[in-house]
Amino acid sequence: MAEIIFPEVMSVSTESVVVTFSTEGDDRVATRVGDAEVVTTGPHHLARLTGLEAGTHHEVEVEGALPSNDPQFPSTVRTLEQPAGKLLASIATVNDVHFGETVCGRIHTASDEEMGAVMGREGEEPYPQKMNRAAIAEISAFDGDAVIVKGDLTNAGTWEEYQQFLDAYGQLGDRMYHVRGNHDAMLDSTMALNGAPFAVVVNGVTFAVIDTVRPGTEVGQITRDQIAWIDDCAANTSGAVFVFGHHNLWDLDSEDRSTNYFGINPDDSESFGAVVAKRENIVGYFAGHTHRHRVRRSTKARSIPFVEVGSTKDYPGVWGEYQIYEGGYTQVSHRFGARDAMDWAERTRFIYAGLYRDYSLGLLDHRSFTQTY
Repeated sequence: MAEIIFPEVMSVSTESVVVTFSTEGDDRVATRVGDAEVVTTGPHHLARLTGLEAGTHHEVEVEGALPSNDPQFPSTVRTLEQPAGKLLASIATVNDVHFGETVCGRIHTASDEEMGAVMGREGEEPYPQKMNRAAIAEISAFDGDAVIVKGDLTNAGTWEEYQQFLDAYGQLGDRMYHVRGNHDAMLDSTMALNGAPFAVVVNGVTFAVIDTVRPGTEVGQITRDQIAWIDDCAANTSGAVFVFGHHNLWDLDSEDRSTNYFGINPDDSESFGAVVAKRENIVGYFAGHTHRHRVRRSTKARSIPFVEVGSTKDYPGVWGEYQIYEGGYTQVSHRFGARDAMDWAERTRFIYAGLYRDYSLGLLDHRSFTQTY
């Protein structure tokens, strides 16, 4: 029987569960969730179990997997609740796609050896190309109403890298919208700004995309003009408003008010939270930047989700799916199933001195959740 390596429940939806793991070779392994079963072939396995009942607990079993205390491989999982009402819109997101990057896991305060940084092998296709190709293929098959790319389109902020992004994601057509991240404004303060802030409206649902960049720095902001613009967006519609930007919000309940906070600074985060508190149709803020899955909530902002989604370019390699109904929405973070993408993602699992897996995955209910209203 095959040895099961790194089994993880990657995501759940209202009717499906995805389990990923590896084996040493091309072993065939059965995965069961409830009454559903699929057989996958190694070395990298993505088992998608479908046809499950929403809002229901199901037992999880991977043939040959040993009992585990790993919270990423629970013995039972619960499918998401189905929000009330009819489906209004479906969208996909990606972030931190980093065209032009050649070393994954490098930071400037420690050596590559200390951090476990990973490079592509000699003659190998650049990893941003293979990871983004996987994202584009899955998003094309998903065929949602819109695709929002939440910044860090490039590695060094060059126009050549930006053109690589446009050539790749341009395949998705006019439904693809993008905004810059901090990497994209290191050399040119206007590159990839793309008219932000702007709104995309689908069937009464507003997707408000803002620019959170302070050019030449890694930290974020929301300017006063954009705070007022978000307020106006919400005031001028009775439908749900989803806000997207590159940088994550500061924790509204934190006592640490660092002016060098890695995400959006405390003052601007509080200004945004005040608008959320006032406008009950703002239903979430969705970011990248941190390369992790995390959801924060604060009673100061009606406890709506302030979401961070993992990166496209490395482990686990994801895109986000949002199904918006009259009475709420679901988020599902999908891991790419393409073999070359899974192979690269596994090679980056333990970057940053072995800490990246737990950091980037976060909690299952931060990757997949239902928000009702």
